[in-house]
Amino acid sequence: MTSAIIVAAGKGTRMGPNKEKLFLEIAGRPIIAHTWERFDRAACIEEIILVVREGQEQMFARLAGQFGFRKPHRIIGGGAERQDSVWNGLQALSPATDVAAIQDAARPCTSVALITATVEAARKTGAAVAAQPVTDTIKESLDGRIIQRTLDRSGLWAVQTPQTFRVAVIRRAISEARRQGLIFTDDTAACELISQPVQLVLSDAPNPKVTRPEDLPYIEMLLSRSRTP
Repeated sequence: MTSAIIVAAGKGTRMGPNKEKLFLEIAGRPIIAHTWERFDRAACIEEIILVVREGQEQMFARLAGQFGFRKPHRIIGGGAERQDSVWNGLQALSPATDVAAIQDAARPCTSVALITATVEAARKTGAAVAAQPVTDTIKESLDGRIIQRTLDRSGLWAVQTPQTFRVAVIRRAISEARRQGLIFTDDTAACELISQPVQLVLSDAPNPKVTRPEDLPYIEMLLSRSRTP
């Protein structure tokens, strides 16, 4: 069984004060509804776990009826850090789940094809991540003011979500991070602790994350251009 964990417990502080980022409406519906819809339509996903901030459970529950989402879903509380929220989501999975796709709620353009590709790769390798090769020139600066050096970008990849895993693998990886008192904002980084190979899955279509207000026009254009990825 394959499940999705949509991580929606962040505060979104870079969007400005008093803004519930995931409920901002773009292309006719809230951001979170676009993200949820992608996983609701993906044939490879059989259940959806939404990990949300305390007190927002009812806001999310109303979306299922409003937009006609059909797959079994559960809404649970998040933790202090993203890693804690992912852990809570893993604990809430159905016992039959052997593969879980972990998704940023604020990444609403993820295609069904990409979801499917990461699931297939994770079944083979144990862990997989949507990613794109870095095309910009990358500089290193230790103080944020002066460039120290230029990095070789030929082997650099920018990772996204879904980050998809065999459940036993990601539970073991995050358990090890928790044991060592480490906090990761990227789930595949925990796999590095246990020497788990992670397969790169090319994200060949735009898959941006809503982080700042200036991201919204571009993402709205992408969502409006095609509702059938």
